[in-house]
Amino acid sequence: MIRYFGFFTRLRISVVLAAVPVLPGMIFGGPSFAGVPTPMTDTGQTACYGNTGPIRCPGPDARFYGQDANYSAAPMAYRDNGDGTVTDLITGLMWSRAVDAGKVSLEEARDTASAMTLGGYTDWRVPNIKELYSLINFSGSTGNTRPVSSGAGPSSAVPYINTDYFNFKYGKVDRGERYIDAQWLSSTRYVSYTMDRNPTLFGVNFADGRIKGYGTGSRGPRGEKKFYVRFVRGDAYGENNFMENGDGTVTDLNTGLTWMQADSGRVMTWEEALAYAESAAHAGLDDWRLPDAKELQYIVDYTRSPDTSGSAAIDPVFSATSVTNEAGQRDFAHYWTSTSHLDGRRPGDSAVTVCFGRAMGQMRGRTMDVHGAGAQRSDPKTGRSAIGHGPQGDARRVKNMVRLVRGGRVTAANPLPAADPDRYPHKVRIDPGYEAKTGGRLTGQGHGSGTRPGFVSRLDRDNDNRVSWSEFDGPSRHFSKLDRNNDGYLTEDEAPQGPPSGGRRPRPEQ
Repeated sequence: MIRYFGFFTRLRISVVLAAVPVLPGMIFGGPSFAGVPTPMTDTGQTACYGNTGPIRCPGPDARFYGQDANYSAAPMAYRDNGDGTVTDLITGLMWSRAVDAGKVSLEEARDTASAMTLGGYTDWRVPNIKELYSLINFSGSTGNTRPVSSGAGPSSAVPYINTDYFNFKYGKVDRGERYIDAQWLSSTRYVSYTMDRNPTLFGVNFADGRIKGYGTGSRGPRGEKKFYVRFVRGDAYGENNFMENGDGTVTDLNTGLTWMQADSGRVMTWEEALAYAESAAHAGLDDWRLPDAKELQYIVDYTRSPDTSGSAAIDPVFSATSVTNEAGQRDFAHYWTSTSHLDGRRPGDSAVTVCFGRAMGQMRGRTMDVHGAGAQRSDPKTGRSAIGHGPQGDARRVKNMVRLVRGGRVTAANPLPAADPDRYPHKVRIDPGYEAKTGGRLTGQGHGSGTRPGFVSRLDRDNDNRVSWSEFDGPSRHFSKLDRNNDGYLTEDEAPQGPPSGGRRPRPEQ
């Protein structure tokens, strides 16, 4: 690899994979094409952040260079198949669009999957944690204001999943949940226990942008933990095929990424981690970088943990420096990613970390593993390390370990795309209703059809519960007349009465 320097960007010349044509219904992720690495999707983060919030994206050799938005992997790309399914055009996985009817246990979700005929397919399953995490989009934000209504997030909140393609639900505030209780189920069990010997499942919270292990035992006032679920089909995604190169590096043949075999051996702040990565030279190469959140999570080995294998949650081809955790135990570190996390009162003042050791917290006066090795959380970029954050008393560490990466389908980032005010993440579509279940089969088109009166449901292509000018199927003068509050959208109370009076014929309901 050769490194080039330019005024605004530094281009990393990478191995470019041969393009594979995407055909309707084609599933090509994982091992379907032997010898062709699975492309890693980008995280979706296109803005840059300093220690305390947004900044102008830095150029080479400037402070904070090397963060997520300075580099681009394969952009996330989806196709709505019009039958309640969505195909990921990068991983090849096919997903159910809808939010399943209510929160369920893993066993209940598996029963549903086994009976599903959505899209004419019968091989649906509950996704593993790496498959589910492939959907996360770090343009999301928890918002920094209070929720505006029960069952909704703050007006400034954006889910960590593309709501142009996937229906979404916040937590059920009217049932005692927080709005961020929007955890989605994976089939990946933690090989140890969390929160005082509780069996644990990993899930992705698409409201707050984290992976946590959730105790599934019946303890507590709410009984067994249940989740939202989104089903998947296609070849398994998330497998590793490591090759030791004999020079202190390890290549994952399944992704094309090459990793440092050893970690940094010392902890450092996020800003220091970026500088460390950008100045690193090893094995005759100087194009190392700090991995983004998806790259780093992809190498977690969820069959290992400090309590079961006595190791970090990573393949033993790697070495991992041990640390002493908040409970005084021998443990393994959090590792920095280049991805900032938009959470709290100062979005961007923390960065995504992956826990290769226990994810510690403090509950009922005891310090313990609360979320499991393999969790993805976030840590502050400055300040002091502390324990006691949030309802599980999370430990937050200002200094973390680093493991560097190079290669893959990564180039210097393109300029920010022009903002489209009618698409994610600018207009967030919250699922207006669940799809119906009949005869044990998941049915429907994934658009919440039948849950709203006809005018909006017929024309509202982006499902934001209103009709924009571009979605309206009549003359523009009729739109202006109907838009009584002049906000540029038509809601159901502004809908015309009776059949259309002119203009284009109405589109048939999907």
